[in-house]
Amino acid sequence: MGGSPFQHFLGFFLLLLCFNAGLGSNFMVGEAKVGCIEREKQSLLHFKQGVIDEFGMLSSWGSIGEDKGDCCQWTGVECDNRTDHVIMLDLSAKILRGKIGPSLAELHQLKHLNLGFNRFQGVLPTQLGNLSNLQSLNIQNLGNMTCENLDWISHFPLLTHLDLTGVNLSKATNWPQIISQMPSLIELYLSFTRLPWTIPTISISHVNSSTSLAFLDLSSNDLTPTIYPRLFNFGSHFVYLGLSSNHLNDSIPEAFASMTSLTYFDLCTNDLNGQFRMFSETCTLPNIQATSSLGMDMSSNCLEGSIPQSIFNAQWLDLSKNMFSGSISLSRGSSNQSSVGLSHLDLSNNRLSGELPKCWEQWKDLIVLNLANNNFSGKSRNSIGLLHQIQTLHLHNNSLTGELPSSLRNCTELHLVDLGKNKLSGKIPTWMGEILSGLIVVNLRSNEFNGSIPLSLCQLKRIQMLDLSNNNLFGTIPKCLNNLTALIENGNLIISYDESIYNRSREHSYVDNTMVQWKGKEREYKRTLGLIKSIDFASNQLTGEIPIEVMDLVELVSLNLSRNNLIGPIPTTIGQLKSLYFLDLSQNQLNGGIPHSLSQIAGLSVLDLSNNTLSGKIPSGTQLQSLMPPHTREILDSAGYHL
Repeated sequence: MGGSPFQHFLGFFLLLLCFNAGLGSNFMVGEAKVGCIEREKQSLLHFKQGVIDEFGMLSSWGSIGEDKGDCCQWTGVECDNRTDHVIMLDLSAKILRGKIGPSLAELHQLKHLNLGFNRFQGVLPTQLGNLSNLQSLNIQNLGNMTCENLDWISHFPLLTHLDLTGVNLSKATNWPQIISQMPSLIELYLSFTRLPWTIPTISISHVNSSTSLAFLDLSSNDLTPTIYPRLFNFGSHFVYLGLSSNHLNDSIPEAFASMTSLTYFDLCTNDLNGQFRMFSETCTLPNIQATSSLGMDMSSNCLEGSIPQSIFNAQWLDLSKNMFSGSISLSRGSSNQSSVGLSHLDLSNNRLSGELPKCWEQWKDLIVLNLANNNFSGKSRNSIGLLHQIQTLHLHNNSLTGELPSSLRNCTELHLVDLGKNKLSGKIPTWMGEILSGLIVVNLRSNEFNGSIPLSLCQLKRIQMLDLSNNNLFGTIPKCLNNLTALIENGNLIISYDESIYNRSREHSYVDNTMVQWKGKEREYKRTLGLIKSIDFASNQLTGEIPIEVMDLVELVSLNLSRNNLIGPIPTTIGQLKSLYFLDLSQNQLNGGIPHSLSQIAGLSVLDLSNNTLSGKIPSGTQLQSLMPPHTREILDSAGYHL
């Protein structure tokens, strides 16, 4: 039989190809894959049929009857390098809608399934229980998905991470029993799931730590104190425990004190609608011995009495919006604590009193300090300047007296200083602008500061909110205000800090807030704080003209110079301030006409020019007349304005 060696090789090679065609589509030539396992490919395509993909996130998948090649190369799909079985499907945050079909149950080798942060609807298919190799399951949902029972979850002996946040579990009455049957589960997130109330069958004193749970989040459900026995039956080795925004209105069980592994404990907002309620029984803290790695949030509750000394050994502590009273001392409860100390302390909105603590030198790691809205009095301690890492300082609405401690100049990392509504006096120090160059928010309103506005404040390139109102300041408005770069350039700065250390599974961050005088009312701004670019020098004794340089601050949203002794005309270039929403120049001695350029500020919604000696006509064809409050229109009308 004739033929060259090459012809023999070619014939053998073609025969081999025909043989492998019957074995599946994952045949490899060298290292190049021809295709993935056909059965799993079809399973994925059937899943896609039930999904609404408005933004084409799954365009690489194709559709049934359309050959899009190796499914292991599709978006969100990962296969085993040896077997080509699909082992991971990650379609998180792909803006998908529709239904989760049962076809995914055909991916028998799947280890990780993440469909979180989408808007799926319908009933979660229980066939997913066939995925016995699953190690993590995330169906955190933003849509309207329900699951009537959780029996199928007990079929996952290897599952360590389960996230059903946002899935309606109101009919899953046996959820505690199911969770107790999952020996490998480490992380469980069931917030916003409408968990049903359960009738406890065990007492708190008979704890059976039957699971390996370390991270548990049951926040934002309708849980009552009846959950406690079930909770303690899950274990006592929690690292993260989230119970916020429920109906836990009894005292805190002492059994929590035995959870020595806790690094984040969240019981905040456990009053209906987040409002304070008075109870006949005193709500107090159990004797929890905080460790140097503990993060604890018990804000927005009814806790009262004194704050236990040992609690200050924590690393992150929020006891705000309670009814705690008495003085505080921040001395360490133990000399054997780790060198990592308290970094976040929020005791705002309580009834605390006395002088500020003296021993700040022990808290060199403090980044956030919020003691606002209490009854602290006396002078600020010079030792506060030892907080070299501090970035946020809230002492708003207390009764502090004296001058700003000169040691505060050592706190060069400061971004926010809110000392408003106290009884502080003396001159605003020049070092505030010369040294604290990172300041974004400065609130000194409603104090007793005197002297002139220091020119050094013009060096605050990042300042977005400067409030010196309701003091005894005199002199002229600095012409150098046009050096405040952040009020000229587009963009805004949000004051936030990464605190993921307290929740290693999920990123957790703190976003700062402060009180802002807005439309005559004091309001709290948090996530939108960066949008409020404002200067407020109202209710002082400032004289002279409004500097034309102020008109360069084109990103200003609010400008309040009312209740001073300013003279001269309103600068004709005021129309440059096209971002202005609020403008109050009332109760001064301004004269001349109303600049026609004001009509160029399309977003201007609040305008008060009353109680001045303005003359002439209101610019015609503008919205200015409708913006002025009634008393302003009456005054201008009596002065001969044509309204």
